Amino acid sequence: MLSKACEYGIKATVFLAQQSKNDLLSNVNEIAGAGNSPVAFTAKILQQLARSGIVASVKGAQGGFYIEKNVLRKLNLLQIVTAIDGDAITTECVLGLSHCSEINPCPMHSKYKVIKAEIVNMLHTTLVSELADDLDQKLTFLKN
Repeated sequence: MLSKACEYGIKATVFLAQQSKNDLLSNVNEIAGAGNSPVAFTAKILQQLARSGIVASVKGAQGGFYIEKNVLRKLNLLQIVTAIDGDAITTECVLGLSHCSEINPCPMHSKYKVIKAEIVNMLHTTLVSELADDLDQKLTFLKN
């Protein structure tokens, strides 16, 4: 359902949220390591997230990535998914049909629209800061 880039982006953002709460910057290697993702791929994802205003960076030897406090307070998973994968999760047909709609439904439309609404709601209501808190409390993990 989510692209690999989106999976890595969520992990990177949750890790950065955890670090940013403690006023720490993280470099690409640290972020990639935390989410067990390839460094070059992580760098590209971070660029996308920076262009979307989700993460910020400081250049230089002591630089790195972080999430601004005002962004972190309200950042939800749907914003990350949209920044990386676009709005496909909220708009596209589960079978990939281009003309699927209420008027012209695919065979799975009526069942999937309920599931899609629940997924979108979960992404919209899940704050990244909450996920970072769960990491801090060792209730969750980012890599095997």
